[in-house]
Amino acid sequence: MNYLINSFLFCGTVCLIAEIILDNTKLTPGHITSIFVIVGSMLDAFGIYDFFIGFCGGGTMVPITSFGHSLIHGALNKAESFGFIGLLMGMFDMTASGITSAIIFSFLFTLFFKPKD
Repeated sequence: MNYLINSFLFCGTVCLIAEIILDNTKLTPGHITSIFVIVGSMLDAFGIYDFFIGFCGGGTMVPITSFGHSLIHGALNKAESFGFIGLLMGMFDMTASGITSAIIFSFLFTLFFKPKD
């Protein structure tokens, strides 16, 4: 039960921060998304994101910050084994399913829906 509450608080805090940034600046949602990916990757690079995963459970893997975490986590793991080329291998290894599903669903949605003029 604690994981549920902690996950809710983590995701709610991320959304609250995004909403505050969106309301008080002229940044677009794309800018905010990019910022959160970078923040997630920086938190993982310093080992802080793993603390959030242990404390909050699976709820930390839902927000966009987890994509940055997955990119850096995979890159650093493969870099230990394969060196510089492992950086790219690890990024695609950990995030391949998310990137692939985004491409496939985007393609399918473009078949069924027409953009507005």
